[in-house]
Amino acid sequence: MTLKILAVFVLSTIALAPATAPGQAGSNSVSSHANQDVQSNKYSNTALPPASSQDSGISQRDTGHDESLSDHQQPHITVATPPPAPASWPMHDRIAWGSNLVLTVLGYIGIMIGITTLKKIERQTKYAEDTAQAALDSANSALLNAQAIANSERPWLLITVEPSTKVANSFRIMATNRGRTPARVVATSDRIGIAIDESYLPKNPEFAKEEPTALSVPMILLPGESAVIQPFGREDVKWVCKTEESLRRIELNQDKIFLYGKVIYRDLIATHDKVHETDWCCRYIHGERISDLVITGPLEYIKHT
Repeated sequence: MTLKILAVFVLSTIALAPATAPGQAGSNSVSSHANQDVQSNKYSNTALPPASSQDSGISQRDTGHDESLSDHQQPHITVATPPPAPASWPMHDRIAWGSNLVLTVLGYIGIMIGITTLKKIERQTKYAEDTAQAALDSANSALLNAQAIANSERPWLLITVEPSTKVANSFRIMATNRGRTPARVVATSDRIGIAIDESYLPKNPEFAKEEPTALSVPMILLPGESAVIQPFGREDVKWVCKTEESLRRIELNQDKIFLYGKVIYRDLIATHDKVHETDWCCRYIHGERISDLVITGPLEYIKHT
């Protein structure tokens, strides 16, 4: 509404502007010059006072001479050239000028409104991006929290080594449920190998079978319960070495015996059928009288999923 009132005011002002009539200035100048010529002629035709007797002769001579000149000289009339009349401003030009002015003002106002709108959109977009990022971070935090709670409630099988209470220098590799829910052991894999030290073991554990051996009867371990995965003792060294030379190198601690494997289990009360895995590795230490079996090995051999 304000822009419409502004446009109407500009157009009305232009339409009411006084226009100079063409030729008005010229007529005024001609009339002024004509008045001057009339005044000059009036003064030139005024009779002179009579001359004295002394100057009568000269006056007569001069008069005669002037009369002869007046017969031949025409009256001098000066006509002044009128100044050029100012060009007229047609009405349609006035309307076009006013329209262009209004369009310019409207264009400027539109540009300012557009810039302001773009700035608002940019601020809103930045705010939306920050809000989305905050929501994503919150969702990730909630997911990690839920995952942490689920992990704390699931079963965790840890591998430990316990000496046998019945046979000297004999050991048992145990799987103990350290979680909060029961675990069902469904498969196992294990292997015994000889190497100089840990660095000579394969980069990834190698087993005789690609798939773990499934148990005919699944083993259920309640929280805190343990089960024997594999026993090993001093009497088993001979059948592992198979030769006297290999046994001598074990006794001289030049080579070492490594036992490694994995345990596959599931959460007994979970609704999903997700499989968990625990990998383990042990090294046998042969002594003259006392032997030992300790948990050790590369990181690829000791991990939990």
